[in-house]
Amino acid sequence: MFGFHAVLARLRADPRSVLEVFLDEKRNDARGKDLIALAERAGVQLMRVSAKRLDGFYGGGRHQGVVARVQMKSLSHSVDEIVEQVEKPLLLVLDGVTDPHNLGACLRVANAAGANAVIAPKDRAAGISPAVSKVASGAAEATPYVMVTNLARTLAELKERNIWIVGADERAEKTLFEADLPDSIAWVLGAEGDGMRRLTRESCDLLVRIPMRGEVASLNVSVSAGVCLFESVRRRK
Repeated sequence: MFGFHAVLARLRADPRSVLEVFLDEKRNDARGKDLIALAERAGVQLMRVSAKRLDGFYGGGRHQGVVARVQMKSLSHSVDEIVEQVEKPLLLVLDGVTDPHNLGACLRVANAAGANAVIAPKDRAAGISPAVSKVASGAAEATPYVMVTNLARTLAELKERNIWIVGADERAEKTLFEADLPDSIAWVLGAEGDGMRRLTRESCDLLVRIPMRGEVASLNVSVSAGVCLFESVRRRK
């Protein structure tokens, strides 16, 4: 794991999972001192090393001067466990998002919107990795990410719990601003370009599109997720 946001978030959320922290020996600024203090309070070993050694961990200089060795984040949450604890679930379902940077950005926007979980199929999704955690800026540590074996079956189970399955599809007749949206909702988005798979699309109770006013034909999946999730947030208020 690398980057200040990701490492600090893991230290705050689950310090026992952080095995070691490596900090650039030249980082003596406020962020570096905050990291040292937090690691000390958590009882985590912190070592000051050269930037060259940090570069060797990930083959580049994008670590911001901090790298941590951590235990893999558990994905043991089940969808049932999550929705049972929430009166009106707000979920994000990703079908075919395999790019780590897109997943990290989706986790970040889901966390910002207060989504209860992000759900993805095991066969067509990126897992939690250092790159995902860095882009997510702490959201990967706070927002449950559930990878399921059969996405269509999971969507059917959500329906049984009176959670509407609403897909974002550029071919839909209604825009998300025109459609009636329920409070208990699972937003489904596909990868940019390919979109949702046919079976996933057929599993949706409702399809809506984001109205496009300019010249671009589509939005990045994380941007689309933000538009949809925050429309739900707006209506709830």
